[in-house]
Amino acid sequence: MTRTEDLQKKRDKYVSRSVSNGNLSIAGHAHGVTITDPEGNELIDFAGAIGVQNVGHTHPKVTEAVKSQVDKFLHPGFNCIMYDGYIELAEKLCQITPGDFDKKAILFNSGAEAVENAVKMSRKHTGRNAVVSFKRGYHGRTNLTMSMTSKVKPYKNGFGPFASDIYPAPYPYVYRRHSALTEEEYIDQTIKEFHDFFIETVAPENVACVVMEPVQGEGGFIIPPKRFVEAVAEFCKENGIVFVADEIQTGFGRTGKWFASEHFGIEPDLVLVSKSLAAGLPLSGVVGRSEILDAAEPGELGGTFAGNPVACQAALTVIDVIEEEDLCTKAERIGHKLEDVFKIYQDKYSFIGEVRRLGAMVAVEIVNDDKENSPDKALTGQIAKYANDNGLILLSAGIYGNVIRFLMPLVITDEELNKGLDILDAALEKAGKA
Repeated sequence: MTRTEDLQKKRDKYVSRSVSNGNLSIAGHAHGVTITDPEGNELIDFAGAIGVQNVGHTHPKVTEAVKSQVDKFLHPGFNCIMYDGYIELAEKLCQITPGDFDKKAILFNSGAEAVENAVKMSRKHTGRNAVVSFKRGYHGRTNLTMSMTSKVKPYKNGFGPFASDIYPAPYPYVYRRHSALTEEEYIDQTIKEFHDFFIETVAPENVACVVMEPVQGEGGFIIPPKRFVEAVAEFCKENGIVFVADEIQTGFGRTGKWFASEHFGIEPDLVLVSKSLAAGLPLSGVVGRSEILDAAEPGELGGTFAGNPVACQAALTVIDVIEEEDLCTKAERIGHKLEDVFKIYQDKYSFIGEVRRLGAMVAVEIVNDDKENSPDKALTGQIAKYANDNGLILLSAGIYGNVIRFLMPLVITDEELNKGLDILDAALEKAGKA
């Protein structure tokens, strides 16, 4: 029995089946975009731990920073005694996030914690209770963030009751608009629906915050029109509502800029960060207007492990690496190549629907060959399975489960990219014969 087979057997016996695994291989070691199993088989990672590894696995500068910090101290607890990494990272995050106003930051452990604490701050700052998220949005697995998440299965089914005063607003999905509407007409309609939402569903004077993914992640990498995002930001400003940009998956170069909000020319009141912030170590943050960050009293926000110094050093190094290696520019190059490849596939395969991207945040809809381009979840699963069984880690997404999403590390080499695309080509060719 191989080491991989032994661990797979133990996984079945000792690990909860509720944890999913798209790829059944075992990671032995990893570097850049390549993961090697205990038997020496290599896998190309187009998932990046669901958008965590923008600077790649075991980047030497990040690894060295982590080792150096481990020798100093592991975790004295920022609530007990301060350390430089937390303060320096807060300063850096205030500098790189969008917004020309006085900012502060606070650190936590996970993306869901960042979302929860942004809601707490917003409620404290405004004295209001209601929270608006968006249809197809994803914000986490805690009770509050699960309540804000749109996709019922697998995230919400059977886990209620949910938090109250959470309201999902309409969010544009241009590809799936009614065929009678032009794109501009559809945008106008969605903006009107958003405004009507605050007449029909919840009054704006009761809303503490609107929490929005600038590009919906789990929802299928849905990119909203700029006019819609501007309308949401302006509505929040006019009505004293805290506008929160959930940049947990879109941040740190993924979309070709530090943060996706920059593409839309908006300055969110609060920006939420995690995932690629610390190259895989648990760390998240809320960054934004000082008056909102300071609304709570000392001791009202925080956490035992929040802002761990090892994770902080990793994050500071990640930011340096993104700057030094110009990964924002590289993200655009990666995305452009994927777009070109899939334009060819669109001509070759009728099941390739829309190809959309912002930087290297790329998604492809897999559809049935009918007038409605109806989602084909089954075929999407077959493509992903073939890829995962043949050395390419690939993820699906979307409210209908028919979107293939690409989150490869931005440090990917041409050789790794081409190797992964060769496997994907074989997966699509097989699907075309199904």
